[in-house]
Amino acid sequence: MAKAAGDGQGWRAAGRHQENFKEKTISNNSDMAEMKSMFREVLPKQGQLSVEDITTMVLCKPKLLPLKSLTLEKLEKMQQAAQDTVRQQEMEEKEQQQITE
Repeated sequence: MAKAAGDGQGWRAAGRHQENFKEKTISNNSDMAEMKSMFREVLPKQGQLSVEDITTMVLCKPKLLPLKSLTLEKLEKMQQAAQDTVRQQEMEEKEQQQITE
C-alpha cells in the first residue's frame, strides 16, 4: 500500500486513461449530434403523446406436420410394390401349373 501511494506512475497512467475516455465520449457525442440532425423530430401540438416499449408476442401461422414421414411413406410404397410383384409372380406360377396339368 505504501509503495502504491508513493508511486506516481500509477496515478499518471490512470489520468491518461481518463483523458482517453473523455476524448472518446466527446467524439461519440458529436457522432450522435450528426445522427440527430439527419432525422427531424416531430411532436404533435395537440393531443396525447405516448411511447410504447412493451414487446408483444407475435403469433405465427402453425406448421402442420405430416402424420407419417416422407421416408416412411416411401418405404411403405416400396414394400407394397414388392408384395404386389410377389403376388403377381405367384398368380403366374399357379396359371402355368393349371395349364400344364
